[in-house]
Amino acid sequence: MTANVLKSRGDNINHLSNRQPKVTIKPDRVPIPRKRSLPHRLLKFLLILAAVPIVLTLAYRFIPPPVSNLMLLRAAAGASIDYRWQPISEISSHLINAVASAEDARFCRHNGVDWDVLRGLVKDALDDETDPVRGGSTITMQTAKNLFLWPHRSYIRKAIEIPLSLWIDFTWPKRRTVEIYLNIAEWGPGIFGAEAAAQHYFARPASRLTRRQALLLAASLPNPHIFNPARPGAKLRRRTTRLSRRTPANPAYLDCLKP
Repeated sequence: MTANVLKSRGDNINHLSNRQPKVTIKPDRVPIPRKRSLPHRLLKFLLILAAVPIVLTLAYRFIPPPVSNLMLLRAAAGASIDYRWQPISEISSHLINAVASAEDARFCRHNGVDWDVLRGLVKDALDDETDPVRGGSTITMQTAKNLFLWPHRSYIRKAIEIPLSLWIDFTWPKRRTVEIYLNIAEWGPGIFGAEAAAQHYFARPASRLTRRQALLLAASLPNPHIFNPARPGAKLRRRTTRLSRRTPANPAYLDCLKP
């Protein structure tokens, strides 16, 4: 009898369990991330690309640039790079004055861009649409170009170079701008900076350059792959003579470069 009771109870329990509604547990749906569109990714890339020189400019206010974009481009083309950083205090004042006089005599008077010269160049370009973008670059603009951009002339490069130069002039003291320019300027195939140039052409440190040697180096900057300051041809000698006449020992127009 006891067995029958237990069986009856078991049957009742099974009957009740069969009447319970079945609950199906569905797994959570994992959202599939949507792919970003090409314009969105391109915009993000351009914003990151634009932020790089802005951030590096802040850093280079205090530390020497380890390399410039122009050095990377030359190295990619197979050139060996000679780059030796020297603080401006270890660079001859003859070279500082000569380079500033040759490349940007109004350096202390503008905010990184010489608008008067630039307006004249724009007018010339509009008068002759076949004329390429020429000249008008201040020392600040050349620094921006050598440090972050590319050497080939174009309207696109100028459009980037101008705001970048304004940012550099806002961020760095004038003396710091010239210090970096003198250290990253190209003075020949793979020769970057005043120290490397002084050692290569005259076998002496940049701090011991004579006035004549400094003038030759400054006069060669527009065509460093053509002019040789150690063996100047007639054209370089003429340029050096003209530069010497307009570069006094302590030019007042470069007072912003004094320590």
